Amino acid sequence: MPVIGCPCEVCTSADPRDQRLRTAALVRFGGRAIAIDCGPDFRQQMLRAGLQSLDAVLITHEHNDHVIGMDDLRPFNFRARAEMPVFCTERVAEELGIRFDYIFKKENRYPGAPMIQLRIIERDHPFEAFGLPVVPVEVLHGSLPVLGFRMGDFAYLTDVRTIESRELQKLAGIRHLVLNALHHREHPTHLNLEQALALIEGIGPERAYLTHISHTMGLHADVQRNLPANVFLGYDGLAFRASCPG
Repeated sequence: MPVIGCPCEVCTSADPRDQRLRTAALVRFGGRAIAIDCGPDFRQQMLRAGLQSLDAVLITHEHNDHVIGMDDLRPFNFRARAEMPVFCTERVAEELGIRFDYIFKKENRYPGAPMIQLRIIERDHPFEAFGLPVVPVEVLHGSLPVLGFRMGDFAYLTDVRTIESRELQKLAGIRHLVLNALHHREHPTHLNLEQALALIEGIGPERAYLTHISHTMGLHADVQRNLPANVFLGYDGLAFRASCPG
């Protein structure tokens, strides 16, 4: 927010909580930093966070608003003098190879391209990122399988429309949940607010934070006033502590 050319009260709001970049997250642990997704606002987000080093990126899925900022990984390459590990599914890796041909092609590679090491992950195989245990959680974005991630008592799920019961079991006992809630109306590929609140109630986290929010959701202050006591509308710069063993 604001949406280009939109004069609505949210897009013209002076409340900084109504001025949001694309959905993403940064996980810090033990001196390490891992980004979740790398969208078109990645550069601005990293500058605002004052981040001087980044250790890895976890990709939820291949839509542009989650991957198209990948070229801006190059400053981290130059500082670390190493490839950037990017964890994603095989389907996403294939799409990245097409969209970023100049990064991944074997011959006549552009010398200034980011240095990226794709690491293939699967729904049913937990993995570690620099000692941090990560559990993939598959959700459906309409009919497209998308990965969320659980790290200790924290889980990050975006672009959810539905989730199978066996994937819900991976979320047992979490204390902090980040979950998308687009707006109030029915949508074919995203949870609306009512559906997100129902899912949160079923999962039972101590605190939940809503993300991937449309301007049609309404003003931050108005929406927050009507949410359950343990549910919070996300905003840029929101930070919280979670337990991430590793």
